[in-house]
Amino acid sequence: MSATTLNGATSESTEGGPDPASSHIADLRQRIDEIDAAIIALWKERAAISQEVGKTRIASGGTRLVLSREREILNRFRTELGADGTQLGLLILRAGRGPL
Repeated sequence: MSATTLNGATSESTEGGPDPASSHIADLRQRIDEIDAAIIALWKERAAISQEVGKTRIASGGTRLVLSREREILNRFRTELGADGTQLGLLILRAGRGPL
């Protein structure tokens, strides 16, 4: 008989073995967790590099921000991801430079 989880999904097949769908979902979720870990690591790395660029620019007499560069980044995210890409791009920029 199959076992039912709290959300109503069946976790075992009628033969007593693992349900193939549940196993597939578990594998997909594991891959999502791996991707999330990579995104977090890359986010932190990007923010640190961006902060270093800003410090170096200011130390050499430049401005804190280069708006043309920020527009370029936002355009790239919007082109690749649509409207949500713009929001993601803004969050990423803020992580590196802080709030305006």
